[in-house]
Amino acid sequence: MEAIQAFIAANGGPEVIQWRTVDLPAPGPGEVLLRHEAVGLNFIDTYIRTGLYAAKLPSGLGFEAGGVIEALGEGVTHLAPGMRAATLGGAPGAYATARIVAARDVYPVPDEIDARTAAAVFLKGATAEVLAERCAPVAPGEWALVPAAAGGVGQLLLQWLKDRGVRVIGTVGSPDKVPLAQACGAEVVFLSDDPELVAKVRETTGGKGVRVSYDGVGMANWRTTLDCMAPRGTIASFGNASGPVTGVALRDLATRGSLFVTRPGVYDYYRDPEEARAGAARVWEMVAKGVLKVSVGQTYALTDAAQAHIDLEARRTVGSTLLLP
Repeated sequence: MEAIQAFIAANGGPEVIQWRTVDLPAPGPGEVLLRHEAVGLNFIDTYIRTGLYAAKLPSGLGFEAGGVIEALGEGVTHLAPGMRAATLGGAPGAYATARIVAARDVYPVPDEIDARTAAAVFLKGATAEVLAERCAPVAPGEWALVPAAAGGVGQLLLQWLKDRGVRVIGTVGSPDKVPLAQACGAEVVFLSDDPELVAKVRETTGGKGVRVSYDGVGMANWRTTLDCMAPRGTIASFGNASGPVTGVALRDLATRGSLFVTRPGVYDYYRDPEEARAGAARVWEMVAKGVLKVSVGQTYALTDAAQAHIDLEARRTVGSTLLLP
């Protein structure tokens, strides 16, 4: 099968994204040939492009796609040709019309979920599942903080937490994003650059602070997040949208009430096959039940991926973004 694929030969800005046409071979043992119908855009894609996350060059881009299985390699028994499926993890390379991928990174998609929805929700939904249910669960009635609440992960995480009975404070980058965060379940929404943000979070929580902060923004939020925490609270710092958090001083955790900090990577929670299957099933269940209402805020042609990266890094996107072959 002929396929168009993105690749980078050097790290840098969106301009380093190049395209090539290749003839894909038959899948080898333990592999699958997946034809893509939609590709998901995620911040981790920009980390691979810039070199913040190391990848052997030349490298593909993208981890998340939904499509149809065209062929199986030897030894693959849990999938079948013609099956609708989605990818999560493995080597970057989802920015393509089709690709060969390890079968362990391919998950069947239920009939009631279309390819665009699968590509828009799978990696972000898995991230929300990990954060809300396994990494840093919050008891019903307690307060959590979700920065970038109108983003792709933020919207899904708000909905997931609301379903669990958690009270959520969201922060957003502009006033027009406030209604989006509210619609997804944020009880209170503040602007992320509000100079009174910490005081308002304290007032909202009766002076206690939040039990957990699920922060995908990174360095720009670090000091504010520390000051919003309740004693013995947990900061789950899962992203680097503003740059990675560096120079963490343990005394800062002690003086704010013996805080906990974790830097979760979703793939570490999807490494064990049984855990991965259970996590994926939980994501599909939450979509099928209508708990997760997937918002595709914008779409781009696959070969316009560079512009999609520009808009994502400028925080001009809302909800999930799809690249369409």
